[in-house]
Amino acid sequence: MAEEKKQESTAVKVVISGAAGQIGYSLIPLFANGQVFGYDQKVVLSLLEIEPAMKALNGVRMELDDCAYPLVEDIICTADANEAFKGADYAVLVGGFPRKKGMVRADLLAKNAPIFKAMGEALENNAKKTCKVLVVANPANTNCLICASHAPSIPKENFCALTRLDFNRARSQISTKLGVSSTEIKNIVIWGNHSKTQVPDVSNATISGKKASEIDALTEDYLKKEFIPLVQGRGKAIIDARGLSSALSAANGAKDCLRDWVQGTPDGETVAMAVYSTGHYGMTKGIFYSVPCTCKDGKYTVVTDYKVGDDIKALMTASEKELVEEAKEAGVKLE
Repeated sequence: MAEEKKQESTAVKVVISGAAGQIGYSLIPLFANGQVFGYDQKVVLSLLEIEPAMKALNGVRMELDDCAYPLVEDIICTADANEAFKGADYAVLVGGFPRKKGMVRADLLAKNAPIFKAMGEALENNAKKTCKVLVVANPANTNCLICASHAPSIPKENFCALTRLDFNRARSQISTKLGVSSTEIKNIVIWGNHSKTQVPDVSNATISGKKASEIDALTEDYLKKEFIPLVQGRGKAIIDARGLSSALSAANGAKDCLRDWVQGTPDGETVAMAVYSTGHYGMTKGIFYSVPCTCKDGKYTVVTDYKVGDDIKALMTASEKELVEEAKEAGVKLE
């Protein structure tokens, strides 16, 4: 009897760095159970960690085995970035140096720059040139810039920094304020950097089909004094409450971002993605700046016709300035 020909795998390979950390632990099941790529798409989970965390990662592997996820074709656990990224279709870069007490943003950037240089080089040398990369570790926008600059053969539009978490936070605050389902709130925008300079904006949003500007409760005073500062400071508030940074919500935001990027956004709806700037809304070219996007067929499109008032524009420019300064500190030359 002739030997049956082995079918070529149709699984997609996704790399998750920092896989044994809190965000990674929350994120992995979302990939394993079909929430990102679809409920009929097999996956290979390539889990990357540093050597001191390999024991913990092996414990995560044991739990994954015990879950017996039917969509998981293989699990790779490694501290070797070249092995992790070999043939990768997607990468979610969660692993980075965490911000510690007394550190300013410049300190965090200095610690993370060599990490994301190495991630970019590993992508360049091993991943598919079609690989899509989502950067979660902070400072996310500039880590993404560093990574992309060291993977020059992968198109810049294949890189994105996570601001979907901020988008979800903004949506939740409006949902709570108005007592409506979050699904009724569409087209909130997060402009700029995933930092305290980010700009949550409801100018182009609708709530239950009604323009946000026509909702009496969404006064200018509320938006300026409560809504914007609350979303900007939400990460710190969670650290103050938990003693740890956001993990569950960050993982959920990463899942939402990559799912929509791959599977598409609903018609007429935009989401927040920090993508490579080609001058959208007058912003500096070459930085990764959060803008409203739609997604279809595995590609995003920046929506360029949203109206921006003078007050929001001023805040957008301040966030742009921060990103340009971060790029300079990281030694990345912009266009």
